[in-house]
Amino acid sequence: MTSVKVNELLSVAGQPDAAAFAAFAADGFAAVINARPDGEEPGQPGNTAEKASAAAAGLSYSFVPVKGSEITEADIFAFQAAMAEAKGPVVAHCKSGTRALTLYALGEVLDGRMKPGDVEAFGKNLGFDLAGARRFLEKRAGQAPDVKAFFEPRTCSVQYVVSDPKTKRCAIIDPVLDFDEMSGATGTANADAILAHVESEGLTVEWILDTHPHADHFSAAHYLHEKTGAPTAIGAHVTDVQTLWKEIYNWPALKTDGSQWDRLFADGDTFEIGALKARVMFSPGHTLASITYVIGDAAFVHDTVFTPDSGTARTDFPGGSAAALWQSIQAILSLPEETRLFSGHDYQPGGRHPRWESTVAAQKHANPHIAGIDEAAFVALRQARDRTLPKPKLMLHALQVNIRGGRLPDPEENGRRYLKIPLDAL
Repeated sequence: MTSVKVNELLSVAGQPDAAAFAAFAADGFAAVINARPDGEEPGQPGNTAEKASAAAAGLSYSFVPVKGSEITEADIFAFQAAMAEAKGPVVAHCKSGTRALTLYALGEVLDGRMKPGDVEAFGKNLGFDLAGARRFLEKRAGQAPDVKAFFEPRTCSVQYVVSDPKTKRCAIIDPVLDFDEMSGATGTANADAILAHVESEGLTVEWILDTHPHADHFSAAHYLHEKTGAPTAIGAHVTDVQTLWKEIYNWPALKTDGSQWDRLFADGDTFEIGALKARVMFSPGHTLASITYVIGDAAFVHDTVFTPDSGTARTDFPGGSAAALWQSIQAILSLPEETRLFSGHDYQPGGRHPRWESTVAAQKHANPHIAGIDEAAFVALRQARDRTLPKPKLMLHALQVNIRGGRLPDPEENGRRYLKIPLDAL
């Protein structure tokens, strides 16, 4: 397998066979990055086989699969992280080497070490056509809002800072409050990382938004409200969720009017983030209260659709409905095909890097829960899969916090806070 040397730390190559990994090690490489999705053509070794071949040759291995027309910033950052973690020179491959070199070149541009106008010439000098990288940069230059994602690995949650590049006003969407169920410890490391980003970018927080009451992590909305003074908001049907869980928790004192938030959004409501126009779509199915925020050319869809290789969200929580989720997904897919869709979780199928961004077009074409099936088939598929899934381990912990806007239980007379876990309720 012949590789093309980019610099002292990186070479790129086409698809290697099993024997090539030993040759890579003999040539002084320390790591392999596989940028090719499984199943592109018959006879392709694939991620599992490549990982085993790399281990046998003493090479570290990273799986960063991309399609050329669907590369996102998450892919670029994952490629950079794999490079940084390598203990020596790296050989990165796809089918021909073009996608691997594209990921590298785009990272150089985003970090300011290469000018966008120099990308194609850089590729040509190495024998590669990087027109796709140019198109990525041209498209990115015209996009608004700016979206910064924060991946929380304990719960595979994605948090967002969504900002207007003109006014530097922003919204925080679905922030996570740290919680360790073994020790009962809470913390604010994730939320503080968001605040640090806001400060470093000179942003002003206008909104703190939740898409629904989360079942797998605590919301940091109340903490961030106290830190920034920005209003909090959620979908108006949160009152239905409060009523349902008030009974499960046997919680007579719980207010079920949504007054724990500053604003409750109904379907079709609009608001602004700086000069950006935003609107709300009611998106039930995962929960009774789920909503989607459409902001500029981006939609924040949380637990509706995930990235196309990950399918769709579960619907077996109290108040969930596969049929309702199907209708919500159809509404999302009626948005313009170039709309960027940002999901709220990524569970890294096949061991790939975390991804959270797709498009309406990609979902229609490649999501197996959507492409080529009707409502009846989706409902049957979704319900069958849901029967195999355990409940989230923090569900009973998180809901009593999140139906109060991210507020922890009030301290008792000894100054400590306590969670209440209903037994045999579900």
